[in-house]
Amino acid sequence: MLTSITDGILCCLTGKTANLVLPLETSKPSDGFEFVEVKPGRVLRVRHIVPERHPPEKQGPGKQRTDVDCNDNDNDFAEDPSKDSDVSTSVHCKRKITVYRDGQLVIENLGDVLHSEILQCQDGDLEPCSTVEVELADYREIASSPDPNPVPLPGPVPTGEQKPAPPPRRRRRKPKRTVVIDSKRVISSCKGTHPDVALFFVHGVGGSLDIWNSQLDFFSRLGYEVIAPDLAGHGASTAPQIAAAYTFYALAEDLRAIFKRYARKRNILIGHSYGVSFCTFLAHEYPDLVHKVVMINGGGPTALEPSLCSIFQLPSCVLHCLSPCLAWSFLKAGFARQGAKEKQLLKQGNAFNVSPFVLRAMMSGQYWPEGDEVYHAELTVPILLVHGMCDKFVPVDEDQRMAEILLFAFLKVIEEGSHMVMMECPDTVNTLLHEFFLWEPDMSKKNSGKADAEKTVSACETFSTLKRHKSVDK
Repeated sequence: MLTSITDGILCCLTGKTANLVLPLETSKPSDGFEFVEVKPGRVLRVRHIVPERHPPEKQGPGKQRTDVDCNDNDNDFAEDPSKDSDVSTSVHCKRKITVYRDGQLVIENLGDVLHSEILQCQDGDLEPCSTVEVELADYREIASSPDPNPVPLPGPVPTGEQKPAPPPRRRRRKPKRTVVIDSKRVISSCKGTHPDVALFFVHGVGGSLDIWNSQLDFFSRLGYEVIAPDLAGHGASTAPQIAAAYTFYALAEDLRAIFKRYARKRNILIGHSYGVSFCTFLAHEYPDLVHKVVMINGGGPTALEPSLCSIFQLPSCVLHCLSPCLAWSFLKAGFARQGAKEKQLLKQGNAFNVSPFVLRAMMSGQYWPEGDEVYHAELTVPILLVHGMCDKFVPVDEDQRMAEILLFAFLKVIEEGSHMVMMECPDTVNTLLHEFFLWEPDMSKKNSGKADAEKTVSACETFSTLKRHKSVDK
């Protein structure tokens, strides 16, 4: 503690910031670590594991291509998902989103209605569990208050019964913005034996690719190709000493370069905390290449904006003096328990080991006005939401809100997990992720009629005004 205060005073006197992020020792090629220069002088450490697969029996010329140009949708691969042994399912995604000037959001789903069957790991066994689907409340189904002066109806009226008040008539308003989505998406299971599948893992503020060690080892052993980068200033990536290098758009362009370098034909994005926003950005930019998305404790579908009253707005030298307190606070809020095991996980994951300058710049650069509710509602990719119930950074209400806005979303809550749930409960998280990768929609259970009822929600409504429908898997 005394050393941190002394270093902080020296930083204030010299005007320089101490950089706690040091390059790790040179890793062996077998470890799968690579250093990619996304921009001149901007190098990111990437862990890229390609499993050993047997070559296919029939493989024509030009099938051994590893990198994919995201601007070309006609790439050749060793295996086409539409020709897998598993029958792919085509889903018609049609949605109309209307935004009014008072902040009211009207979502009208006109496409196919999916019913999911996702299994959950309990004591090592795979058992069918219930899937909670949260829908927006229909304005026509909201119970209205009875009329204090009811008008008598013609004819006999039974004693003790009153006719309920008619639903309120909706005034015609001119919408501020209208978005129409009409597309067809092919959703199939993604197995480790499929050479056209790649998994991308993106960490959040203060993390590194090492927080995904359990997931990277698990899925690489199953035959998946995994890619996990260190964000700028994190892990062993370079740490530019300019605040503009850590804005949302600068980091998003870094991940775009990584995605274009390693992308396959079917890509699954897994993000944690702040990394969820970058996964959403890539899924919105490349809808034909992103097959599924996993959001772990990512929060609600709100536009990012830095807080002006946050402690991270203090000078870097002050944050450097407070770094032991910040690390202790992160351990207390990020883990459900604060024992020796959690401290060792935090150390092994190289989490919260960033310089005060990088930490301050990252928190101040979280400005993404485009990422609002409409932006998230435009996504047509299946999304799995994983939330640790003991999370003190992100309340469960925000992930519930995200599940309401997204088109194909499944919310799974882990009772014993917190913000760093993938490190606390690696077996449960790995099982949930793997089952979601193998999941395919069962269109035989879809409703006979289309979901043509308008679903209305106001930006200021609370969760108590929503309807929750729970379907138990048989």
